[in-house]
Amino acid sequence: MMRFRGARAHRFAESPLLKLRLPAWRSRLMALLILSCFAVLIGRSFYLQVLHNDFLQEKGESRYRRDLEISASRGRIADRNGEVLAISTPMKSVWAIPADARLTPEQGKQLAGLLEMDVKELSRKLASDKTFVFLQRQLPPDVGEKVAALKLPGIGLNKEYRRFYPSGEMTAHIVGFTGVDDKGLEGVELAYQSQLLGHPGSRSVIKDRRGQIVEDVGSIKSPQDGKDIRLALDSKIQYLAYSYLKQAIIDNKAKAGGAVVVDAKSGEILALANWPTYNPNNREHLSGGQLRNRAVTDTFEPGSTLKPFTIAQALESGKVRFDTIINCAPGKLTIGSATISDAHPHGALTVAQVIQKSSNVGAAKIAGMLTSQQMWDMFDAAGFGQVSRLGFPGEVSGRLRPWKTWRPIEQATMSYGHGISVSLMQLARAYSVFAREGDMIPLTLTKQDSLPLGSVPVFSQQTAREVRAMLEMAVQPGGTAPKAQIPGYRVAGKTGTAHKLEGGQYANKYVSSFVGFAPASDPRLIVAIMIDEPSGGKHYGGDVAGPVFAGVMGGALRTLGIAPDAPLRAEGKSLGVQVAQSGNATKALPAKEKL
Repeated sequence: MMRFRGARAHRFAESPLLKLRLPAWRSRLMALLILSCFAVLIGRSFYLQVLHNDFLQEKGESRYRRDLEISASRGRIADRNGEVLAISTPMKSVWAIPADARLTPEQGKQLAGLLEMDVKELSRKLASDKTFVFLQRQLPPDVGEKVAALKLPGIGLNKEYRRFYPSGEMTAHIVGFTGVDDKGLEGVELAYQSQLLGHPGSRSVIKDRRGQIVEDVGSIKSPQDGKDIRLALDSKIQYLAYSYLKQAIIDNKAKAGGAVVVDAKSGEILALANWPTYNPNNREHLSGGQLRNRAVTDTFEPGSTLKPFTIAQALESGKVRFDTIINCAPGKLTIGSATISDAHPHGALTVAQVIQKSSNVGAAKIAGMLTSQQMWDMFDAAGFGQVSRLGFPGEVSGRLRPWKTWRPIEQATMSYGHGISVSLMQLARAYSVFAREGDMIPLTLTKQDSLPLGSVPVFSQQTAREVRAMLEMAVQPGGTAPKAQIPGYRVAGKTGTAHKLEGGQYANKYVSSFVGFAPASDPRLIVAIMIDEPSGGKHYGGDVAGPVFAGVMGGALRTLGIAPDAPLRAEGKSLGVQVAQSGNATKALPAKEKL
């Protein structure tokens, strides 16, 4: 056995390093630090796994769990009798989770074919870095079933709804339409968006590694369907307004037109029609002209339909009476450098005949008896120059300039509806002061179960009755609108024929209108008609708009079962209105009515 010599052998246990003594506090400190680290790790683990496990839970569930939206049905829109005007029909939407949608070229081609998409467009959507994308929406259910049958990874289907409008173009402008996301874009669909729109729900599902749903975990939130809306609209009266308006525009080769029917008792809008119109079920080739709800969004100079308001203010102010004589000869009136003319010259006319014959000269002379502020206050009280507050999208206020800026010629022309612009809806509402007892009520799009509150007095009852009698004379032989007569009913109304402004100048183009109500003995309905740019050889309101009024009003009165207030007679025969004096008041009574 070999031994080392010459060097002192040392055992390991006899190492000088081991003989060194470390301070006791150092070992204790190290032990404390190690224990502290363990405590921190245990605390952190307890915090993440027990107290605050949302993050880890979310990360874990994101690998196998998805929350899918459950669509809610939009509320229905119906007319006053319950006939459906807008309803949501079930459809299918195809969605994808791009991270899971690993499709073969053949699968991609099949899916694109069913969705009627370009393969490149489909690939672009599936390559998105989003966690969820729609591939196609509002597909027929049978197409959705074919997509489901492919059992593609990461591809799923949802039920959603598409809006359908059974009445089509007939009610397009009042009902409106929705977009692909089921939000209202026009008409009632937009005006009542918050009530019609439902609140979607959601459901939680578990998917496998291929992205296929294997289990429904449960519903997180139930969908809430939107509320139904019952409009004041009467579909039968709407059809009358739409049909007569359309035919009149075709016959007169006009550019456009509008019609409004209002219940004088409740302020309910029973019909609102425009032409041109559109099919809300197929909106691929729409133009701005088709979309415009002209009765609400377009303004025009109303012409002679404003004369009754000027006369009413003069009656109210005591400046004239029913039978006051106004000299309208020689059919012209010069104010400053401008000259006002009548379409047909007249001599001396009573105030009632100024309305009956529609004399511009007579209306201007009567307006000269009033101050500009009196006229402005009257127009303002009748609702001109302000929106009608229907809540309709795009409502306009029209144009009524401050009275302080009026020149004498402008006050004169405003008396017969030039220099002021209104909407057809404003005009229909304003005429309620004559159809009622001098007061005006708010209009409403929805059906009312009780008579409206908030009546605003504009004229006295006596003034309203006197003007009503004048308007009744206007539709008789000798008036400007005998074509507006309706067999069996007493009718009151006024024609309007106004030149159109183009580039600040009056052009040889016209807006023809008629506004009236019936039965005149107890007015129930107000009908306002406007025809834009008739070019078929006629342009006077009595010839163009009067027959439309007669057709719509006659059909509406019969539809509502309103009893006739005059004997049936051959059209064109006078109703025979008597004018009787009772003290200082003037009343218009039917020929057979006793004083």
